[in-house]
Amino acid sequence: MQETVTSFADYGLHPDLVRGLTDSGITHPFPIQAMTLPVALSRHDIIGQAKTGTGKTLGFGLPLLHNVVAPGDAGFAQLTAPGAPQALVVAPTRELAGQVSGDLARAGVHRGIRVLTIYGGRAYEPQIEALNKGVEVVVGTPGRLLDLAAKGHLTLAHARTVVLDEADEMLDLGFLPDVEKLLALTPAGRHTMLFSATMPGAVVSLARQYMTQPTHIRAMSEDGEGRTVAATEQFVYRAHALDKVEMVARILQAEDRGRTIVFTRTKRTAAKVADDLSERGFAAAAIHGDLGQGAREQALRAFRNDKVDVLVATDVAARGIDVESVTHVINYQCPEDEKTYLHRIGRTGRAGKTGVAVTFVDWDDMPRWGLINKALDLGYPEPEETYSSSPHLFAQMGIPEGTRGTLPRSARTHEGLSGEKLEDLGGREPRRASGHGGGRGQGGRSQGSVRRGGAGSPGHGSAPKEEASSAKAGSGGGQGRRRRRTTRVRSASQGSTD
Repeated sequence: MQETVTSFADYGLHPDLVRGLTDSGITHPFPIQAMTLPVALSRHDIIGQAKTGTGKTLGFGLPLLHNVVAPGDAGFAQLTAPGAPQALVVAPTRELAGQVSGDLARAGVHRGIRVLTIYGGRAYEPQIEALNKGVEVVVGTPGRLLDLAAKGHLTLAHARTVVLDEADEMLDLGFLPDVEKLLALTPAGRHTMLFSATMPGAVVSLARQYMTQPTHIRAMSEDGEGRTVAATEQFVYRAHALDKVEMVARILQAEDRGRTIVFTRTKRTAAKVADDLSERGFAAAAIHGDLGQGAREQALRAFRNDKVDVLVATDVAARGIDVESVTHVINYQCPEDEKTYLHRIGRTGRAGKTGVAVTFVDWDDMPRWGLINKALDLGYPEPEETYSSSPHLFAQMGIPEGTRGTLPRSARTHEGLSGEKLEDLGGREPRRASGHGGGRGQGGRSQGSVRRGGAGSPGHGSAPKEEASSAKAGSGGGQGRRRRRTTRVRSASQGSTD
């Protein structure tokens, strides 16, 4: 009779790794971990197909850490290049890279394994300094990794373990060519693990080209999506655009409502909704592509530390966000497709917990919603027309009778976004009138909103170009220079920032 594995210690992991997990309250593996660990510890290549929130980070992270030679280990000094990265994890977004890096650092703390996170939006100098001092594991996004490698600061010639996390998302963001360049910098005999929720043709081709007889591990239900959907109670309402914020404000006062993520399709909408909710007394923060990295990390820290309990996010900015105890997800704007829908509602109902997902469908979005509903067989072909005063909204959401669209002062218990410090990360930040230092950024106000800088402020990276153009025109006289600058700002403001 085969012995049942019930704890991480049963896999023969390094005792210090088991101790690090125990310190974090993690003692028993999730299904994806139980399936991955035996194969990965024997250094066989793996294709892992699993949704976010299933525990896959430790599925690849523990074997990676187990096989690293730490500075305190007997053989460290005999390495070909002590202090050069021995393992590389490539992630599609900064937020996911930060989350993976944190999980690895906590698990490897007692082994003294040095984990470095590398991504754009931060100054080069601290990352270069850390690489010069020596690290064992590098976790990063493709762009900055390639940048540092091209400049000779990052060497991957000794990275014996490589992980590609959320490969399908990297495909969507156009990163696969960069991933191939990174793989070309690593040793031919490396141990490669690829994780992806779906397996598009380009990802399959990547696996065939760069992996050696990989074992395919699928930690999903037979229908591929059912388990994710079943973990979350879903409600779909046909809503009027002018009534949506009022509906959100009342849902946020539902009984047993915890941390909540509100998804929008555009950066402008994310900023505006966060502002509107803040004006109504809610501790809300926005995270979107027009915010600098410092402001994005401030919002995430405030959300994780319960300074704010409502995060308004665009789809791209929210990739990789892994925050415990998210009870509600609200799709303020209808998702583009079924994959985006599943990604959004996957922020709740994670790791065996349940959650609530609410989707607003505009009249114009009915054809799109019809395709999503059909693809996932959700059973909501015609969402019920719903308003903020509809009795069925109150009954289904558990909203107390008499609730209005403004949070009572007695219920305003969160410190707000101002409770987290806005760090100067030294990287290139968007030059936008984001209000970080103004009074509207205090007491839970969302920061960096487009509305504060003017509804049509130039998007990320636009202002530096304008500044450079103005400098080139420098010798023509002050008045003419001012006219030209005004013309540029107006022309930029006429374009959409979304």
